[in-house]
Amino acid sequence: MPNERFYAIRNTRAFLVELMDPKKTPRIPKEIRLKAYYAIKHFPGEHHMEKARELAPEIFGDWDAGIKDE
Repeated sequence: MPNERFYAIRNTRAFLVELMDPKKTPRIPKEIRLKAYYAIKHFPGEHHMEKARELAPEIFGDWDAGIKDE
């Protein structure tokens, strides 16, 4: 479903941010934090995801996006 794609990307971003925070994830090795940093460097933010939702509702829109009433 399109909305699940949208939330998966949003939740992945939140996960990567948590991985980079030693207060939230104290046992994560420095190498993993660095990989999270590189992965999130150009990761789409909230603004970009909202724009994607507008421009491609069938991919990132609401669950019923693209369903036409008959």
